[in-house]
Amino acid sequence: MTGMDIKPDAQGKVRDLYDLGDKLLLVASDRISAFDYILEDEIPHKGAVLTQLSCFWFELLDGVVENHLISADVADLPEQFKPYSDYLRGRFMLVKKADMFPAECIVRGYLAGSGLKEYDKRGTVCGIELPEGLVNSSKLPEPIFTPSTKAEIGDHDENISFERLVEIVGEDDASQLRDLALKVYTTARDHAAERGVIIADTKFEFGRLNGQIILADEVLTPDSSRFWPGDEYAEGKDQPSFDKQFVRDWLNANWDRQGNPPRLPQDIIDRTSEKYIQAYEKITGRSFAPFA
Repeated sequence: MTGMDIKPDAQGKVRDLYDLGDKLLLVASDRISAFDYILEDEIPHKGAVLTQLSCFWFELLDGVVENHLISADVADLPEQFKPYSDYLRGRFMLVKKADMFPAECIVRGYLAGSGLKEYDKRGTVCGIELPEGLVNSSKLPEPIFTPSTKAEIGDHDENISFERLVEIVGEDDASQLRDLALKVYTTARDHAAERGVIIADTKFEFGRLNGQIILADEVLTPDSSRFWPGDEYAEGKDQPSFDKQFVRDWLNANWDRQGNPPRLPQDIIDRTSEKYIQAYEKITGRSFAPFA
């Protein structure tokens, strides 16, 4: 369900992309993906949360890194999209077109997910050696940069070493991507901590515009990050979350990964929507308005 009759020029798992020549219109739907599948059920208000939280971070990170955002105000919509203002309000970004790097820039501050599985087997995360004695959800001595490839829809992202990233994009760009990703993560981590939220890990996308590396796509949302409540944190176990890990956990308990994923029960849909909104409100200190 797109809410518009204009066909997008490209579609991601969540976003619809409209090419406006020197600009792009990014529209965040309420679709949700898990385990490289786009689920049949949508999550109410999800697209608005992703957009408005990204806009918040772009503003907060001003001075740390340049970004692609031009406007999220319906007054700035191109004429052909103005009839859809009611649908687009709060869920679109008009952005500069950048030459995107072919890698996800992942930063991990805590041991979780695939990183925990690798650590338990080999004492490493994405080939990076870590101290002995870490457990589920342990805070790492310092954040680590663990890039991955960007897979097509239906395929899996593949973790790669920094050395492999150098082979793909060159040493100068790889070093800049690493340094920017770590700087953005630590800035956001410190802000979120003051708001009672732990950013366990996150992934960024960067592009180049006029010779400068800029932050693009979504940033520090419940789709691209693990958000944990700081007042409930205790290492040694899985953490409650404000992100789509809640949906992954339900699928793990109710699906054997054979065939297509099952439909989500209504209470899981409703609670997921609540978690996304809660993440926005805790991090920003603002009340969520779907049509801001």
